[in-house]
Amino acid sequence: MPHQRGTNRVRRLVKYGRVIVLGAVVSFAAIYLIFTQLRDNDLSLIGAALRNARYSYVALSALIIAAGLFARGARWRALLNNDLSFWRAFSINNVAYLINGLIPFRVGELAKIYLATRAEPPVPVLRSTSTIIVERLLDLISIFVITLLAVSQGDLPEDLRRTALFLAPLAVVGFVILVVLSGQRERTLRVVGALVARLPIRWNVVGWMEHFLDGLSPLTDWRRFALVGFFNVLSWVSSVVSGYVLMFAFFDQAHWGATLLFTSMASLAVAVPAVPGNLGTYELSILLALRAMNFGDASATVGAFAVAVHAVNLFINAGMGVIGFIQEGISLQQLSQGVREMRPSG
Repeated sequence: MPHQRGTNRVRRLVKYGRVIVLGAVVSFAAIYLIFTQLRDNDLSLIGAALRNARYSYVALSALIIAAGLFARGARWRALLNNDLSFWRAFSINNVAYLINGLIPFRVGELAKIYLATRAEPPVPVLRSTSTIIVERLLDLISIFVITLLAVSQGDLPEDLRRTALFLAPLAVVGFVILVVLSGQRERTLRVVGALVARLPIRWNVVGWMEHFLDGLSPLTDWRRFALVGFFNVLSWVSSVVSGYVLMFAFFDQAHWGATLLFTSMASLAVAVPAVPGNLGTYELSILLALRAMNFGDASATVGAFAVAVHAVNLFINAGMGVIGFIQEGISLQQLSQGVREMRPSG
């Protein structure tokens, strides 16, 4: 048994090592591309732009980002039918955002699922999973809408337009499938039960499916879904407005189209493997968005702005995440172990 544990630990280290190496390569490539895009790619000029920023706007932007986190916590709580207190949902959400900011591939969602199982009464794993799927689909649809609004403010390169048109139908189809599953709950359970009966499976798959469908119940309750939609819109409006306000810290004027586009592109960039904090890929997405909208003049100020957007978001998410860890009374090591040992129940 000790030998097996040691072997598993080595395998995990090798796997994480590969992810770190891949992330480092992607981040360094993104940083290189950033400097090739900037006209005056002198680090001292970027530093000067950061020092000369109007920090009253930076502080206001940070407050708006924090308000958006409150809206996202309320959105998840509404999806859970208020089975968690607001502050519990808020703190768990913040822990997840902190981890997502450090590790790619949305690993923080696993932490979110595990922490919900520690509540009283516990939220089943698959119920939390289904609510998170709904959240991500809502986010994808919101990103598509934001991109469309950006298009209305100016011409976009064809490759960006194609990407938006590719992602939107996927998100809508996925959302429709979840709505159908939730609306046909009894039929879905019967079909799953019939399939499981034909297979040599001892797991309680039907019970798991019930928990999963519980998380989709807001989709068939228009009052609850309207509340979820309200908090979803509020959270994304906060993201866009915070970016717009932050523009005034570096530029004489702001641009709604550029703000909309860099908000959507930066939101997609966090899923790209990179070093902790998505260093490089996040800034590159903002730089490319500003260039696509012909905002700024590819100067060091643009690079400083991209750094500031990332830094402010990381600072707020990290601060709120640390508070979330304290409120949950759990260490990173305990959380990691709990996630590894987590199993579906029901």
